[in-house]
Amino acid sequence: MASAGMAPAQASERAQQVNERMAVSRMVAAGHVRTSAKWFYWIAGLSMINSLVVISGGNFHFVVGLGITSVIDALARRVGSAGSILDIIINGFVAGVFVLFGTFAIKAQKWAFLVGMALYLFDGLLLVSVKDYLGVAFHAYVLFAIYRGFTVARQLPQ
Repeated sequence: MASAGMAPAQASERAQQVNERMAVSRMVAAGHVRTSAKWFYWIAGLSMINSLVVISGGNFHFVVGLGITSVIDALARRVGSAGSILDIIINGFVAGVFVLFGTFAIKAQKWAFLVGMALYLFDGLLLVSVKDYLGVAFHAYVLFAIYRGFTVARQLPQ
């Protein structure tokens, strides 16, 4: 009879262990999603730094940044001082869009991953057209990193 009293306790301990493992798995998955989603913040931030460098007369850029902001920078240079203000406004808007993707992607919103990856892919194709192969390679790496987070986000319950 004593052994019959132990069985429910063992079953509840096993159930608790399973629940703990599932909770840990969900936390690890959420961490992977956050890590991948933060690439959108890096894209936005480094694109803005690239624009500020161009406005201040510098000659370097981060490869993580957006190609479209480089096009806007080049067009703004032609306009003159008013172009600098427009450059910051337009590139700020573009960067803000990527910040929004990051914000929603951190919350495991699959649409944010998909739309953000699509826009970043098109931006990478723009770099192909200007033969910036280092930028294209880095875009491919970042897209892969973001995609990994998307695949984990698909497995999380909503």
